[in-house]
Amino acid sequence: MTTLVVEDLLRALTPQVLTTLVRRYGQFEDCEDAVQEAVIAATVQWPTEGVPDNPRGWLVTVASRRLIDRIRSEHARRERESALATEVAPAGPPDTDDTLVLLFLCCHPTLTPASQTALTLRAVGGLTTAEIARAFLVPEATMGARISRAKQRIRAAGSSFALPRGAELRERLRVVLHVLYLIFNEGYTASSGDLLHRPDLAHEAIRLTRMAHARLPEDGEVTGLLALMLLTHARREARTTAAGDLVPLDEQDRTAWDRALIDEGTALAKAALAGPTLGPYALQAAIAATHADAATARETGWAQVHALYLILERVAPNPMVTLNRAIALAETEGPAAGLSLLATLDGDDRMAGHHRLLSVRAHLLERTGDTAGAYAHYRRAAKATASLAEQRYLELRAGRVRPPGVPRAGAS
Repeated sequence: MTTLVVEDLLRALTPQVLTTLVRRYGQFEDCEDAVQEAVIAATVQWPTEGVPDNPRGWLVTVASRRLIDRIRSEHARRERESALATEVAPAGPPDTDDTLVLLFLCCHPTLTPASQTALTLRAVGGLTTAEIARAFLVPEATMGARISRAKQRIRAAGSSFALPRGAELRERLRVVLHVLYLIFNEGYTASSGDLLHRPDLAHEAIRLTRMAHARLPEDGEVTGLLALMLLTHARREARTTAAGDLVPLDEQDRTAWDRALIDEGTALAKAALAGPTLGPYALQAAIAATHADAATARETGWAQVHALYLILERVAPNPMVTLNRAIALAETEGPAAGLSLLATLDGDDRMAGHHRLLSVRAHLLERTGDTAGAYAHYRRAAKATASLAEQRYLELRAGRVRPPGVPRAGAS
């Protein structure tokens, strides 16, 4: 078996093995280290000696031995060894997958969103620390320290390896969905770097959300988030040119959209809307489904999109929701109406200098014929984003409306 195939198998098995050890021993940080040692051993042995008949069982056995050896050598206390030998929780059937429990553990409320995201990708997603560091453009040592601190905080909190119940389950689920949403967004539109998107992160977010939906199929927000991801990800191939430059929604080749993902996402969006309550993910999925239903940008049901954003604004007030509603309002009532709504965001500290606000205002100013104002805002937006793909797009738009006598960007 090739090294690449072994690596893919280990990536799939690592979260399952970790959940088994944490369920048995309840020591997240030590279990994670032991699993990684077992994975390293498998990486060395399996390509040459062959994959064992029960690779998961092999990893569990090796990791358990490493964990017990670690406890014995580091603590050397008879009581601790006795507790490990006699108080091990039931292991459950071999095919039990408690990955969802692990996901909830990684999204512990004592952690910051950044730590929740990093730990989820490390422990549940199976990404290496180096891969996570590259995804968020920070040094590997920085990301390693962040993950280590997260594991220590979970350990200090004394969290049990079990799904929370009742009100705690609902609150923790809200955090879990937010973390998955953040991972997907970073994969769909990278916040920095040369690439517009990181498909590996988007795929991982979809995989984990599918897993959550399989365990909680009646939850409207889980269903809505999965629908939103699928409907959004369906447009990925049409979002960039062959050179990697951004293509806005209204200019995309809709025949390049993934119809299978759109059909699945639309069905899920309808199921989410049919629930007893409307949450923000279900509403966003409905908006994405409305866009997906239009054969051309001109045929988009903008009145419906605007109405959905109005509801979303009441359910989950957020300046980005208002900004998106301004875009829909401009399509139904004209760019002046959209600009008027954008003006309500100028006093919001969260939006101060944000490239999205600047770029949308530039677009609407361009539609009113104010090319000088549009040029200035496109240029400011390009300077405000760390995404090189977005910078190139915004500079291109600025160049299209550059007033006579104004030198090109970068010209001396």
